[in-house]
Amino acid sequence: RALRLAGGRSQCEGRVEMEQEGAWGTVCDDDWDLADANVVCRQLQCGWATRVHGGGAFGRGSGPILRDEVGCEGHEEHLWDCPAALEHDCSHKEDAGVVCSEHQEWQLSGGRDACAGRVEVFFRGTWSTVCDSTWYELEASVLCRTLGCGEPLRRPSFGHTLPGRMLYQCEGQQPSLDRCLWTYNKSAPCHQSQAAGVVCNGTGH
Repeated sequence: RALRLAGGRSQCEGRVEMEQEGAWGTVCDDDWDLADANVVCRQLQCGWATRVHGGGAFGRGSGPILRDEVGCEGHEEHLWDCPAALEHDCSHKEDAGVVCSEHQEWQLSGGRDACAGRVEVFFRGTWSTVCDSTWYELEASVLCRTLGCGEPLRRPSFGHTLPGRMLYQCEGQQPSLDRCLWTYNKSAPCHQSQAAGVVCNGTGH
């Protein structure tokens, strides 16, 4: 048996899919809640659940619907250890999904549009700023591309006004910043830094 998240922006976000007897299938969103989602996140080494989704939020899956009315208490080691109905009255438009704490997503705030402003990252259930100590053309380029915003034009600095701090160091053109080296809430590398910003040349989707 195996478990994965599909249709999300990282391996720690998406539609819950289980493998059973060689076939991948989905889980129905009836009674799908944080306790169930926490078991999924922990099993995938993705931390804990920050958001729970139903209604095929990450797209409709395919294959069998393997579980319905999942009733985890939250301490189970695997999703298949939880009580659940094996018979279901669901369709794939009710596929369950989850966002785990180790998933990272980004936004630019305070700029002229969604492609300019201060860099903010949602991680472990909270929004944080990014230290500009290692915020160079490469890091800015990775983010602009991830956001569908083209390439960076400028890298303005802002103040840190959010509780958390993230630091990124990319060594090449990665698909997203979480594939670069990153450290979270380590004070030394962020000492005397400002909050990173970027103005990309696109205007987003």
